[in-house]
Amino acid sequence: MFEQILNCIESYDTIIIHRHKKPDGDALGSQIGLKNLIKDNYPQKRVLCVGDASERFGFMEDSIMDDVSDADYSGALAIILDTSAKALISDERYTMADRVVRIDHHIFCEEIAEIEVTDTSYESCCGLITALAMECGWKLSPLAAKSLYTGMITDSGRFRYDSTSSQTFRLAAFLMEQKFSTEDIYRNLYTDDFRFIKLRAQFVLKIQICEGGKVAYIYTTREEAEGYEADSFTLSRGMVNTMGEIRGVEVWVNFTEAEEGVLTEIRSSVHNINPIAKKYGGGGHAKASGATLKDREEAMQMLSDLKDVTEGRI
Repeated sequence: MFEQILNCIESYDTIIIHRHKKPDGDALGSQIGLKNLIKDNYPQKRVLCVGDASERFGFMEDSIMDDVSDADYSGALAIILDTSAKALISDERYTMADRVVRIDHHIFCEEIAEIEVTDTSYESCCGLITALAMECGWKLSPLAAKSLYTGMITDSGRFRYDSTSSQTFRLAAFLMEQKFSTEDIYRNLYTDDFRFIKLRAQFVLKIQICEGGKVAYIYTTREEAEGYEADSFTLSRGMVNTMGEIRGVEVWVNFTEAEEGVLTEIRSSVHNINPIAKKYGGGGHAKASGATLKDREEAMQMLSDLKDVTEGRI
């Protein structure tokens, strides 16, 4: 599956790795993991990572991005990870590279690169990168393994989501052959400062249940968002699952006003909500997708569409 990707990696001396904006554990884990896999197996190559920073996942080793100039892209290979659409890629300079490839596990939205490996049967992009390492027979360092395992945990919801399969556990077992601390990963992922515990409590009090009881949502205005001591990633993706365990709720959505628009995170335990996300310019997975909307009015239109999904009208 990865033969063309491997040929590209072996053909270029400089490789620059991109992923989506506002990175989660899978985006950073696959980026850091692939960087170190290439460095471990091709030490003569120059491998760089670019993109915006993440406060939430700043605990991950090697998560500080490299200082990359425009000149670095000359004659370089750009690899796009964990990204379904061009608008979501962090740092648009990938277009300046000599060649672009993509590895992704989201539902296909549009062609991004000349060579693409997209496979939705993987719970995470980290799973795909792990499969690449196994197929290529690459040696695996503890740092690469820990990074990939971190992303696998976050995108599978600690192996709880229905994207988790026997394949997931085979890949995880391969990573765990390396010596790294899973306790360190879980401690950083699932313990919080008291201020974030209080923040979640505030968001629980903001939950609204739509008529019919099947759709829940939270809407945070720009003024409210500026009053919280948290970045937009924490307020949007970080808070969406405060609604995830309400009995009877089949779809939940978190709207957060930000400079770039209304950040929208959609989740479902039952329905494929991806077509709704795509309708509004977003994408993702069947039961976990996102989009950036224009304003509150468009957010309420989306909410109406999601209610229709739960009632079988869409």
